[in-house]
Amino acid sequence: MRGEAALRVGGAAFVLRPTFQALVAAEQELGPLFALVERAADGRLTLAEMVGLFWHCRHDAPAAVTRQTLGEAVAAGGLAAATPALGVLLRQIVAGR
Repeated sequence: MRGEAALRVGGAAFVLRPTFQALVAAEQELGPLFALVERAADGRLTLAEMVGLFWHCRHDAPAAVTRQTLGEAVAAGGLAAATPALGVLLRQIVAGR
């Protein structure tokens, strides 16, 4: 589906879907979404912010995937591996559907 991204955690892939509800929840935790996009563009997005955005946009994630597990998987896989999924979500925030 347009705007979705796939992320692998512990060998399992799941979908990140930036729905309105997901983005509202992310914004409540992380602050304004456009500021989040600006921080990402400036290379100032923190690992915690990236994982927070992923957490709120997860869709049909396996029950075993906790926020802690997600964060550890992103850190273990390296930021370069998570960047494509982050890019998809950020583009959807800016462009909409």
